[in-house]
Amino acid sequence: MLRIGDNPRDLNRRQFLTVGGLGLGGLTLPTLLAAKAAAQGQPNPVTGKSVIFLFQQGGPSQFETFDPKPDAPDGVRTVTDVIKTKVPGVHFGSTMQLCASIADKLTIVRSFQTNNAGHNIQPIVGPDSLQTNIGAHYARVVGPTHPTTGMPTNAVLYPAAVATDVGPPSARGDLRSTGTYGGAYAPFVPGKDGQLQQDMRINLPPGRFDDRRRMLKQIDRLRRKLDTHSDINAADELQSQAYELLLGGGVAKALDLSNEDPQTLARYDTSQFAKAGQWNKVSRGKRGYYTSQAKTIGKLLLMARRLCEAGAGFVTIHAGYAGVWDMHADGNNLNMTDGMNAVGRSFDHAVAAFVQDLEARGLSDKIMLVATGEMGRTPRINKRGGRDHWSRLAPLLLAGGGLRGGQVIGQSDKQGGEPSTDALSPKHLISTILNTVFDVGQLRLVSGVPPQVMSLAEHEMIPGLV
Repeated sequence: MLRIGDNPRDLNRRQFLTVGGLGLGGLTLPTLLAAKAAAQGQPNPVTGKSVIFLFQQGGPSQFETFDPKPDAPDGVRTVTDVIKTKVPGVHFGSTMQLCASIADKLTIVRSFQTNNAGHNIQPIVGPDSLQTNIGAHYARVVGPTHPTTGMPTNAVLYPAAVATDVGPPSARGDLRSTGTYGGAYAPFVPGKDGQLQQDMRINLPPGRFDDRRRMLKQIDRLRRKLDTHSDINAADELQSQAYELLLGGGVAKALDLSNEDPQTLARYDTSQFAKAGQWNKVSRGKRGYYTSQAKTIGKLLLMARRLCEAGAGFVTIHAGYAGVWDMHADGNNLNMTDGMNAVGRSFDHAVAAFVQDLEARGLSDKIMLVATGEMGRTPRINKRGGRDHWSRLAPLLLAGGGLRGGQVIGQSDKQGGEPSTDALSPKHLISTILNTVFDVGQLRLVSGVPPQVMSLAEHEMIPGLV
């Protein structure tokens, strides 16, 4: 993660602030001030809960996941088989077999619509007028790094975070978007293409890397070259946190899956679903998009859990490449049956492993999982056996976060194309997320909270959640 060079040079102010904003263990002013405010008894709006947003880019089908329609007319009804779940009267598509077995721990929303039929990241960044990653709202309130662990409070995980044999991320839309907040609140992106690796270039001669005291002095000298600020008076704390992070501390440990129990790691492993060449009938298969998700989605969820345990409040996962859930059945995309086998089975396995792991670790009240895409799929199957873009209904799954399992919120119409109960929007979802990580009553008492954060937090949540 560090570039060790032969020609030391100073970081300019922008680079240093970027490094601090990406998790250099409390070296940022907002984090220090947040810690100071907490010590002085100021309102504390943070609940201590975290959210993991598993983004199913491409648009998962409501029919073949969590809202099957086996009795709909030909050309509409669910393509895969339908299976009973652990909740009486609730059925899933057969690819969601393991999720069906733990449906009593899940909340399914069947009246969620994004009003968005394009490949973008609207459910994660909110309305077009904001274009801000939900995690950036969180970081803007609490600071970009955790005040005691140095963990970045907002992170985005791509396959490269857990695998070296995958290409660069190809999400359609910038999952790192911070809107008007600026780059200091950009999410931490581990992996070979992450911003941290691009900006964190503290250059020390190789022979001095093992001399930890000298390394800390070098970091401190760089810090002292910056503009001083009267509120930064805790050099010992800064050095200690920098030492902990740079030399194998909490962030490095959270990212290192070899620290995980081997049995737990095996339960999350989804590589069995990565069958090279099986999906090569379409171009996305030839480029390895489907195998990338199958190989990495379980480990990405495990890494996200580890980051949350270490202090992250919001983690976005993009488990494949743009459009792996985009099942048009054309030369670029698989049909519904093959597509659900290609990406649905690894998703099902990973989500079930994650939910069961939360329960085993006593984290079901502390971490909430959200899984959805930017849209759903058309009620009518096209002539090639695929479904096309559809903005009026999309599957939405929630688990953990203290929610009671076994809930189904809202209903769709008989053909699975429209909500038959009140439609729920991304604003309802974002409000639910912000009310999970914040005590909104306390948040109102905190000075300097951006109005867009308060507006989203005070919007109606998903109704009926318990």
